[in-house]
Amino acid sequence: MVYLNDGEVREKTDRINTVRETLRLSMSEVSKTYSKLFLVDTLEKVGISRHFSREITRILDMAYKLWLQKDEEMIMDMETCAMAFRILQSRFPDSVVQGSLNDTKAILELYKASKVRIFDDEWTLDKIDSWTTELLRQQLCSNKISTSVMPQEVECALQLPFYSSVLEPLEHKRNIEQFSTNGIQMRKSAFLPHHIAEDIIALAVAEFHSAQSLYRQELQYVDRWVKEVRLDQLKFLRILPLDVFFFLASSVLPRELSDARIAWIQNCLLTTAVDDLFDVAGSSEELQNLIALFEKWDAHNEIGFCSEDVETVFYAVYNTSNKIGERAAEVQNRSVISHIAQLWLDTARAMMKEAEWSREGHVPSMEEYMPVAEVSFALGPIVPTSLYLMGPELLPEEVVRGPEYGGLMRLTNVCCRLLNDMASYGRESGDGKIANSVLLLHLHSASSVDMAKEEIRRTVEASKRELLRLVITAGGGGGVPRPCKDLFWNMCKVANLTYLQANGYCSLEEMLGAASAVVHDPLNV
Repeated sequence: MVYLNDGEVREKTDRINTVRETLRLSMSEVSKTYSKLFLVDTLEKVGISRHFSREITRILDMAYKLWLQKDEEMIMDMETCAMAFRILQSRFPDSVVQGSLNDTKAILELYKASKVRIFDDEWTLDKIDSWTTELLRQQLCSNKISTSVMPQEVECALQLPFYSSVLEPLEHKRNIEQFSTNGIQMRKSAFLPHHIAEDIIALAVAEFHSAQSLYRQELQYVDRWVKEVRLDQLKFLRILPLDVFFFLASSVLPRELSDARIAWIQNCLLTTAVDDLFDVAGSSEELQNLIALFEKWDAHNEIGFCSEDVETVFYAVYNTSNKIGERAAEVQNRSVISHIAQLWLDTARAMMKEAEWSREGHVPSMEEYMPVAEVSFALGPIVPTSLYLMGPELLPEEVVRGPEYGGLMRLTNVCCRLLNDMASYGRESGDGKIANSVLLLHLHSASSVDMAKEEIRRTVEASKRELLRLVITAGGGGGVPRPCKDLFWNMCKVANLTYLQANGYCSLEEMLGAASAVVHDPLNV
């Protein structure tokens, strides 16, 4: 962990208390609803909202009451209305758009709000999405962006829609740098004292530096672990630079959950190793051997190893999982290793089924394919294992066997698998891998790959909306805590980013650039 010296701790505490007092005053002294919401939005944008959860909750409770009362500012001012909608995840009338066509900031806020959709029949939001997208593009092309908004912010929002692909740490850094350069811009009639803006920026800078230092320490730890479990000796293993995994993990899990984040990265690397063994390097004997070892788990010595590659992969999974299981048992107050072992076995069996299809030239139906493909995507060993380390106890054990948890897992799997299949279609069909390429050609009424892809996109969008509905619904009856639900949604966001284009996140060069910005590069302030 990263530790601050006494002076830094006092300075950080003073700034937190100053901002907290501003939030308190905003409840009683600031009349503008916009000002209160803007302050909450700013704290979220620069990555320090976690310090003010109670104060923010009170402001949002107030905003929701005004919404129900149809407060004039809330309903008639488009930017306030859209900001409240996005934060509160509610609905707003079409009439608010009149009179704001030249206000880029208001249009951008409305565009972001239109991305918050949890039902299939929200046609008004579909229209607002199309309209604001086109208007923002026109303003970019004609250089008519309002001075209160940076063109880069509009470009980023259009490329990475707000509730589907935004990666928070990267956005926090951009916002800190932008606010530091231009000040925290609010309407002239709104209230935000200059010294409060300075305290917010100073606190955000300190928070970013602390997080970046922590990521570097974690990076060193994972690098040592890769060598200890000998993953670096697997010649067949496709592996991205570790920086990229920390870039993605920093958005999947908040900075304070170091153990869960490291486990997420470790299992991403381990599932890649297992997948490459099944997909690229392993013989039929090796694949059957690995499954038998997973079946025996602690009694694996009864089986033995048919190759050095199998031995390396198994022990990397087995030893790492047992260590994670020991830490998770302390959090959950019960043993979870049998569940972790079962997840690895289920994943390997699904990968084996796909390997058999490929070897036999079998073209599965969609009904055959999806139950296998959802599991073979290998989120099983990644997401549930990290959940066990997050803090909330998933008790009783029936929670992880229940319908709410199962729905969250299924919908996340569907989104990630279909996004992956669309991105990898060209490469895998060219390699003769029937199972994945047939997915795009086996859909009802699809006469071309493009039509099949469009149908899959609709399926992904519908699954994302259903997933978000499960995530934000309070008291779902399944006992899954909200922080755990958020991990499923964050996985879906990362998948949207990773498979944004056919070759992944725009390009490896851009992904490395984003990773460096979060993990290594200093703030430009």
